[in-house]
Amino acid sequence: MRILLANDDGWNAPGLAALAEGLADIGELFVVAPEHEQSAQSHALTLREPLRVRRTAPGRWAVSGTPADCVYLALHHLLPTPPDLVVSGINHGANLGNDVFYSGTVAAAREACLHGVRAISISLARRDNRPPHWETAVAVARRVVRAVIEQPLPADQHMNVNVPDRACDALRGLRATRLGRRTYEPLVELRHDPRGASYYWIGGPHLDFAEDPSTDGRAVADGFASVTLLETFPGPTWPLTDVRRWTDG
Repeated sequence: MRILLANDDGWNAPGLAALAEGLADIGELFVVAPEHEQSAQSHALTLREPLRVRRTAPGRWAVSGTPADCVYLALHHLLPTPPDLVVSGINHGANLGNDVFYSGTVAAAREACLHGVRAISISLARRDNRPPHWETAVAVARRVVRAVIEQPLPADQHMNVNVPDRACDALRGLRATRLGRRTYEPLVELRHDPRGASYYWIGGPHLDFAEDPSTDGRAVADGFASVTLLETFPGPTWPLTDVRRWTDG
């Protein structure tokens, strides 16, 4: 079993180190991760500037680009043979609901899925400034990885896992969920630099999750690790017969 690890927090992030240590006995590990933090880069690929790759240890590389760049390079150039599984994380912070459309962690798993490789993204839903419970996320990651090895994921789907930031004995279990809606305060903050020129910070704090208990955000808020299957090529939400009524075919 060959396992590729990636993330968006950077090659020296503590979550990645914890994941590598936790999965070391399951398979042969390779690590290809960004040189610097690439949070909220979504599925961006670096197409207009060169990518720099630095070998940090045997079987481990740091890349100047995005998480999707890392997986692309790993699959098509850096690894001697394709991996059997890609695991992206452990992210320092949740990737729930709307987050998956911005997340570099999730995009790394999606990039693997696009190339026919089974993939999992995993995040620790941080609550405050206390030391993170990486051990809880690692325990969940081991359980999910073993499950995916025993029963391969469906084609064009990858798994997004979020773990509450609490001790292992306080985790209420794992819950199969669907993607929910996460609400943030729509903040745009205008500031001025010392020369008087204006600039902006965007992105407000988390406000709430959808109330539906079947969604990922509500499961994590209730103390469960959420396990959500995400489709790379989702089917139409409307029947094609309805769409054809107002299109050309």
